[in-house]
Amino acid sequence: MDVLSAVEHRPYALPAGRWRMGQRWNDLLFAHWPIAVDAMARLLPDELEVDSFDGWAWAGVVPFWMDQVRTRAVGEGCVTVPGTASFCELNLRTYVRSRKTGLCGVYFFSLDAASALAVVGARTLFHLPYFLADMQRETAEDGTIEYRSRRLLTGRNVRFEASYRGLGEVAGPSVYGTLEHFLTERYCLFTPHGRRVLVGHIHHLPWPLERAEAEIRVNELPAAHGITLPDCAPVLHFARELHVYIWSLREDGSQNQLNGFV
Repeated sequence: MDVLSAVEHRPYALPAGRWRMGQRWNDLLFAHWPIAVDAMARLLPDELEVDSFDGWAWAGVVPFWMDQVRTRAVGEGCVTVPGTASFCELNLRTYVRSRKTGLCGVYFFSLDAASALAVVGARTLFHLPYFLADMQRETAEDGTIEYRSRRLLTGRNVRFEASYRGLGEVAGPSVYGTLEHFLTERYCLFTPHGRRVLVGHIHHLPWPLERAEAEIRVNELPAAHGITLPDCAPVLHFARELHVYIWSLREDGSQNQLNGFV
């Protein structure tokens, strides 16, 4: 299926203009915890407000690995920068709404990656809070993924260690109004840059979610960014792969926010 031609599931129109990057995300775990809205709101830029479900903000820790990474530099041609074609990534995120436009999306507190070039590129081109990390991923015969990450070049020890796997039985696209749809079907991200908040749009097919099981042994990401997780089991989902397209960032609320991307 041509991913870019499948748009019926999107909450708003596909951005005009050329996408900037293409990626495939693999063996992805969504682990989410409910957080008090007031506690989460204190950690956000003033231009963004918490997007809540059932009266809660949600903090997500998402380990995965990506490949087929390519960048469109000029015209229709794409390039793959050596050292960025395939690497592990781990992000800490929540869900927000723009006060200017009402648009709902993802807000990242951190994104750890095993590629130094990817970290530099993402910080430079997308102004996202990427950190270099020492990361390992191993897949057992039963599909269990052993995942370890340790942040580098920072004064604070930030580690993540877990084993997880999908349990099969993809039931089809999640249904609007359900928690799994709220947590996963997001088609833009927000990031602060100076005194502005930028928005970047993405596109993919609906997430092919599976039930999941996970043992999270070490998780120091939330505390490193001011989030205290509740003493409860996380809500878990798993996806085996998803092709994703990413557009250049624009200032949130700008006239060409959904049009004329370069």
